[in-house]
Amino acid sequence: MNKKYKLSDFDYNLPKELIAQKPATPRDHSRLLILKKNSTEAPKPPRFCKNRGGLGAEHKHFYDLPGYLKKGDVLVMNNSKVFPARLIGKKKTGGKMEVFLHKFIKENDWQCLIGGRGACSGLEIFFSENLKCKILKNNNDGTWEIKFNMGYGEMMKVVEKIGQVPLPPYIDRKSEIGFRISDKDDYQTVYADDEKIGSVAAPTAGLHFTPELLQKLKDKGVQIEYITLHVGLGTFAPVKIGDITQHKMHVEFVEISSDTLKKLRKAINENRRIIAVGTTSTRTLEAFSEIIQNSPVKRAQAKFTRQASTGKIQNYSGWVDIFIYPGYKFKVIDGMITNFHLPKSTLLMLVSALAGKENIDKAYENAIKNKYRFYSYGDAMLII
Repeated sequence: MNKKYKLSDFDYNLPKELIAQKPATPRDHSRLLILKKNSTEAPKPPRFCKNRGGLGAEHKHFYDLPGYLKKGDVLVMNNSKVFPARLIGKKKTGGKMEVFLHKFIKENDWQCLIGGRGACSGLEIFFSENLKCKILKNNNDGTWEIKFNMGYGEMMKVVEKIGQVPLPPYIDRKSEIGFRISDKDDYQTVYADDEKIGSVAAPTAGLHFTPELLQKLKDKGVQIEYITLHVGLGTFAPVKIGDITQHKMHVEFVEISSDTLKKLRKAINENRRIIAVGTTSTRTLEAFSEIIQNSPVKRAQAKFTRQASTGKIQNYSGWVDIFIYPGYKFKVIDGMITNFHLPKSTLLMLVSALAGKENIDKAYENAIKNKYRFYSYGDAMLII
């Protein structure tokens, strides 16, 4: 019988100075903890000599990643692109208002968070000479529905110019704009797809990759595939209920191409490892596991688009709210690359499900002792 965990089981103390405020430079010079799944061996202390063999757990750097992957491994990455979803505007009276775009609804309508005094239905907020919005209603769940005076495409062009990167609250930017100019590039993976704009937070496990490292992996014969999960505001939401099984996950939009599904299915049939880059890729693959395994029931439930000329299915899409915590049996992935996560977060619960709760506890304790950098701009872990 699986142990029943409480929310307090996923708490830990982190010295404030270990919360990374900027990324490593170059990106792949961040540290990398190699952790074996369900291993009882604590990570070895850092060595100046070169570790060989990959036994137990080791302290390395992210540029060492090719040494732990092999020809035929499939690395799955989330190519969603972060857009500057934080808009600073004013009311007619001059009072400052902040709008944090959360979810596109239809045409000119969005769901968002609103900061500032006096938010109410009918209030107009002005962002630039051309862009404004009107509050339609309070959703009474912390979000609001608003309508812009421009359609999606035209509005997003303006937002790209005036919007701000919505950095997590633990990244401290002591200025009115709340971010550095470099954050627009730093808080974006090098493989983010311009056609896949929609995340309000970066899939941070991917921030460690450089074009050069990706090429080294390809040269080694590692197969790289992309899925899309648009990261929503819920990624920052803490679990607040003691019985974690009662927690309700936020819903996020996912898209996987038919070609990628076929390649993943082939890799599974050939017993090749599938390694997810980040919790978003992991949740996508596990939520779509039955589609990947060609289940007709799940296939019928998923939405799909067809190529106009041939009628062939091009991609599958849907909304994902899968919650993975210890006791979950993984169906698709064999390993993952991940950052070090917030206490009491669903992300920490997910990695605990994959590597083993006690194993993760020891790894985090050791990472703190060895002054790893935590959270979005922090260091990484490879669980295999």
